Amino acid sequence: MATDPSRLAEARMDTSSLYREEIVTDRKVGTLRILAPITADGAPDAARPTIYQGEAQLMTSMGPLPISFDVDAKSLAEAIDKYGEAAKVGVERAMRELQEMRRQSQSSIVIPETGAIPPVTGGGKIHLR
Repeated sequence: MATDPSRLAEARMDTSSLYREEIVTDRKVGTLRILAPITADGAPDAARPTIYQGEAQLMTSMGPLPISFDVDAKSLAEAIDKYGEAAKVGVERAMRELQEMRRQSQSSIVIPETGAIPPVTGGGKIHLR
């Protein structure tokens, strides 16, 4: 499917909500994404808070499931300290969402309309006595 060039021309970034992104990881447990607010000229924007987002993977029978969650912190050191608890909350939320999706898929059984399945009739050559 080709992208409509006229729609790309309409895409505009919001210059009042720009962030510079930095990744921090220990290469063992997880990753922290640091979103530092900036102005349109790239200068730090002290009027908005820095956002810390954690990332982890939950291993499932279908492979790794990426989990993303906010870490409520004022500094990198605080975000590192709070990572474990925030990850636990993020995994619990993901598990609830998976259970809800599973419940919805189980309750969406398609029942054929009346007459859609031909009736089973006799007429075969094998007869049981």
